[in-house]
This record gives sequence, structure tokens and C-alpha cells, in this order.
Amino acid sequence: MKKIILPALLAFSVLVAPAMAGAPSTDKAPVSSHKAADKTFKLQTQLSTLGWVGKKVTGQHNGNVQFKDGTVVVRGNQIVGGMFTVDMNSLKIEDIKDAETNGKLLGHLRSDDFFSIDKNPTSTFNITKVTPMKADAAGNNATITGDLTIKGITKPISFPAKVGVKGNLASASGTATIDRTKFDIKYGSKSFFESIGDKAIMDEFTMSFNVIAKNEPGESASAKPAKASK
Repeated sequence: MKKIILPALLAFSVLVAPAMAGAPSTDKAPVSSHKAADKTFKLQTQLSTLGWVGKKVTGQHNGNVQFKDGTVVVRGNQIVGGMFTVDMNSLKIEDIKDAETNGKLLGHLRSDDFFSIDKNPTSTFNITKVTPMKADAAGNNATITGDLTIKGITKPISFPAKVGVKGNLASASGTATIDRTKFDIKYGSKSFFESIGDKAIMDEFTMSFNVIAKNEPGESASAKPAKASK
């Protein structure tokens, strides 16, 4: 009986060995997958604009302020983040043509009653989330959420915007409504001075923006590798 079993086992081992040698090992670690690299687009300050409108009971004023610098983060063909710095010393009033009157209002806006520009020469906005949405009548196709810092005070805000990426250019435009009292700008607010009457200044003002950013060689930053799937 042993004479029959031993030759059979030997033959089986000879047949199986080549097949096992060609089979892939199951002990190898899975290969990690990588997310598409995030790209950093540099704000084109000369092409980007930021305008403001402040209203009061008897009328309104408008002007502009300049971006100091900024970046837009793009993943694929979507804007996913960004950081912007505004030069508050560039604040201007456009609707008052008389130089003396313009200067008086500008001085007041620069004071501690409003933006305390000497103490806080910059304001910043950091995008924390961009949520796509169905385009509205104004063409807005996303909701931008982020942290706005004015006078050293940081508060979250959200607003609709029209965003897009084409080639090495990224753009965003829209209007954000800001409650100034959240940034300790309470002068002339009826919310704090009920008897102010027709001298009241509205708590909310708007900032209309048009941002253009460009990606150039050397400005891309790869995202961290994604964890291997289990």
C-alpha cells in the first residue's frame, strides 16, 4: 500500500508546485491611491475688485478697497478654498465728489467709530467651504462659506457666488452682506441707539467682489496621499 501512496503524493506535489509559484502573494500591502493634487492660484490684484455700499436712513455711500494679496485653491476644476487679505488703507469713497466732504467721511470711516484702520490695517477672508448649487437668476452657482476678520474680530459668513475654473485661471464674483455690529462697529446703529432717528446707519453693508486668480508653474501643492482602502 505504501508503494502506491508515496508515488501518488510525489506526483501531486510536482503538478502543484509550478501553479503555486506563479500565483500572486496575498501578503503584499495594498497599493495606496492618491487624490488629484490641489493647485494654488495666485490672486491677480490688478484685475480683482472689491466694492462696498453702506446705507443710512437718508441715503447711502459707496466706494472701493483694494486686495493686498490672496490665493485660490483648486481641485480638479473646482474652487475648494482660498485666503485673501484686504488693504484697509486703500479705502476710498466714490460717490462724494467734494474733496473736503469726502475727506471728513473717510476720516470717520478710518476712526475707531468704524474700522480702526490705524490699529487694524488689514482685513482677511479665509474660505472654509464651497458648496455647489443650482445656478440662480444672477448666475450664482455656489455658496461660499468662510471666516471674515475685521478689526481683529473673526466671524463666519456665507454668501452666493459665481465661481469657475478654466485652464490656468480661476474666478469668483458676487455680493456678500455683512452685519457690521458683529465686528464691533456700532456707530449710528439703531440696534444700540434707539433714539437716533433719521441719523441711523443700517447695520448691514454689502461687499461686491470680482476675483481673478492665475496658476503658474511652481504654484502647485500636492495633496497628502489618501489612505489605502481596507
